[in-house]
Amino acid sequence: MRLDKFLKVSRIIKRRTVANEACDGARVSANGRPVKASYQVKVGDVLEIAFGKGTLKVEVTEIRESAGKGDAAAMYKEL
Repeated sequence: MRLDKFLKVSRIIKRRTVANEACDGARVSANGRPVKASYQVKVGDVLEIAFGKGTLKVEVTEIRESAGKGDAAAMYKEL
């Protein structure tokens, strides 16, 4: 699954266009290196997302094409 879609489906970022902009602005890295929105996310990847002054670091635990509000948090684990 593409990184921008994963960020939206997992509800880490609310809209896919915002996820695209974050990737284009080099604010998202996977396994320690900056990645583009087209990066293919795999289970076990460690993603770092820079939000304003803070950083969110998560490990991908599951990939789903769609997830409800309650199931979205099960797709990743905060580190």
